[in-house]
Amino acid sequence: MGTLDGMTAVRPAISDVSDAALLAWLAKRGEPAYRAKQIRRHATRGTAAGFGELTDLPKPLREALAASFRWTSVELVREDASADGETRKALLRLADGHHIETVLMPHHGARNAVCVSTQAGCPMACAFCATGEMGLVRNLTAGEIVDQTRHWQRELAQRGDRVSHVVYMGMGEPFNNYDATLASTRTLVDPEAFGISPRRLTISTCGVVPGIDQLAGEGLPINLAVSLHAPDDPTRARIMPINRKWGVEEVLAAAARYVKRTKRRVTFEYVLLAGVNDSAETARELAALITRHGPTKDSHVNLIPYNPGAGGFRRPSVERMEHFAEVLQEQGIAATLRISKGQDIAAGCGQLKVAEGKAQLLPI
Repeated sequence: MGTLDGMTAVRPAISDVSDAALLAWLAKRGEPAYRAKQIRRHATRGTAAGFGELTDLPKPLREALAASFRWTSVELVREDASADGETRKALLRLADGHHIETVLMPHHGARNAVCVSTQAGCPMACAFCATGEMGLVRNLTAGEIVDQTRHWQRELAQRGDRVSHVVYMGMGEPFNNYDATLASTRTLVDPEAFGISPRRLTISTCGVVPGIDQLAGEGLPINLAVSLHAPDDPTRARIMPINRKWGVEEVLAAAARYVKRTKRRVTFEYVLLAGVNDSAETARELAALITRHGPTKDSHVNLIPYNPGAGGFRRPSVERMEHFAEVLQEQGIAATLRISKGQDIAAGCGQLKVAEGKAQLLPI
């Protein structure tokens, strides 16, 4: 058993137990190896709320599992539904008393995208982002990342549906927690687990160049989204402190390398801030920057209206945002103005934040 933050030991969550460790645990009890697949299948695809409901396993095995492992690493504290009738946000408690948020974003019955967090809090301090105001509390384990998807999977399964897409765009910088992030993607794409196509996973980064290059070499055709928010270093550094470490040109060069190695198009996330980065001239500078770093077909710009919250910025008018998109398109850049959802429950881009006090170890 491990410890969290030096506190009392807790049972590991089944989502944080490796296949090898689970097989060894089963073998020690004289159980056949195929039981491991049964357990994983229940954990990732079914509606069971605990080991006691795995009725295709012998009762003594169910009891032994419950005594050795936690069914999940997260516990639902509160769930909020948006007035848009689709978006839902869950506040989840971790075993050490800290909290994270995750969002379900259905799209008119065609798909169910889940936005997951990779850290409790975030150290990147982007000026427009409420999560950055928290600072970093701690990294999440791979199981804690996966269990956010499991939370929504169980709810969707009860109505005959399932998670189809996962976006790593919640709390935290995924590449600052690289190993756990990557391990979670391998569980999500595993046919014996969630079986989600890697092409339906998207990892978003503030522009951690070594992480972009490392992911490019993993052999997984995962989508990459890069938070850009400005085409020049002075403006981007004002919005994103990380720009002082890896500037605009370095980030674009890394994105181009990612495209070359993975054959996947990169999305540039761009939050529109009134009077800061939303002028037509800025749009032309952005188009020129992207064009310098490769064929325009290799990228897409996702324009995101600023959501009220951190930084005291303002959202540009609809007309100004639409004109920004038009200028990009006139320059041959694929650009989409995102429809904002979930603002009323603080589930929009840059709005995830939880109140953190002194954590206490609580059973899950």
